[in-house]
Amino acid sequence: MQSLSFSSSISATKPQWRLTSSPAITFTRRTTKSTVNAKIREIFMPALSSTMTEGKIVSWIKSEGDVLSKGESVVVVESDKADMDVETFYDGILAAIVVPEGESAPVGAPIGLLAESEAEIEAARAQAAASSGSAPAAAAPSAPAAVASAPAPAATPAAVVADGPRKAVSTPYAKKLAKQHKVDITDVEAAAGIAPSESVTPVVTAAAAPPAAKSVPAFAEVPGATIVPCTTMHGAVSKDMIESLSVPTFRVGYPIMTDALDALYAKVKSKGVTMIALLAKAAAMALAQHPVVNASCKDGKSFTYNSSINIAVAVAINGGLITPVLQDADKLDLYLLSEKWKELVEKARSKQLQPHEYNSGTFTLSNLGMFGVDRFDAILPPGQACGAIMAVGASKPTPVPDKDGYFSVKSQMLVNVTADHRIVYGADLAAFLKTFAKIVQEPDSLTM
Repeated sequence: MQSLSFSSSISATKPQWRLTSSPAITFTRRTTKSTVNAKIREIFMPALSSTMTEGKIVSWIKSEGDVLSKGESVVVVESDKADMDVETFYDGILAAIVVPEGESAPVGAPIGLLAESEAEIEAARAQAAASSGSAPAAAAPSAPAAVASAPAPAATPAAVVADGPRKAVSTPYAKKLAKQHKVDITDVEAAAGIAPSESVTPVVTAAAAPPAAKSVPAFAEVPGATIVPCTTMHGAVSKDMIESLSVPTFRVGYPIMTDALDALYAKVKSKGVTMIALLAKAAAMALAQHPVVNASCKDGKSFTYNSSINIAVAVAINGGLITPVLQDADKLDLYLLSEKWKELVEKARSKQLQPHEYNSGTFTLSNLGMFGVDRFDAILPPGQACGAIMAVGASKPTPVPDKDGYFSVKSQMLVNVTADHRIVYGADLAAFLKTFAKIVQEPDSLTM
């Protein structure tokens, strides 16, 4: 057994402590040589929006072997709403492209490999080849395993019917008939001409077959039909529409006279003002007076009064739909709002919108009036801080009675608002629409 003892000696100068051990124990520190391995970094598929789960490679700006600098654009990725350039965070050489143009990858998956120097290029390419070839190889053996692991159906115990007297069970009407016809109800088999068996042999029931899987009803195939795969934006829109079904909504319509608005638009149109800018400005001014319609609810447990009034406007683009956002629409004048809207539309159609330019709306406008649609209902878009969406129809000449009962023809448009009933009630929406109608019918305040 080892023992440790402490002894001390006191001298005139200073105390000295000595640690003795029996037997002696020596401690040594092992030193290791660290080696720096070659650096091969992965370029990951980024999350370009809060709803993005995968991205599609539109084009590689750089080719394999190109020297890259930090912050330089490498690849163009199609997200669920826009095409965006992806930059590199490191200096190096693009050694290998893992995901080629036209293919998709989930968020966080490697799409390319970056080598620190030319010496690591071959190693990076080997790594890319190994990673691309391992996925099919790993998936192949899984099929037999799944078949082998399927449990055999358990044998069902034999059902045995015991011998002995049986109790006849009959309805009151059957008993009445038996009495009328003087038939012994306990011997119905004999009365029916069926000789009862004196003994019953055990009956073995076959094992119940497992229930057949419910098959998904298939649509009848139309001759000559063409199947087109959904784009990334189609998939995102489809997902949003399904999510919107979980929100309890209601709709309120309101007729609005537009003669004064049409006259104002005729004056300012030559200065670059658009009808969308006029409607967005009017909606923003009304929302400032009714903040609950500008609020949003995400979890059903609380709702948020948004500090900004950001008007999102639905725009149809090639292959889908997007909602560019006019931020702080209540604070911008009509002319700046129109310029901003034109910039957003150009970026939307070229798929160059940044995420904050299409997912920060607090209220949404959808206008089909330019197509002659007089009324429609809009779906509340999920994924944004929106509690309501306004569907704007066309302005058309309509006979309208005055307070004395005389008719006159005026331009009138119908607007329908879809709102989240968890935060907005009917009275709230009616008051908002009344204010919005007053601003549209007396539009001088829009130019102030």
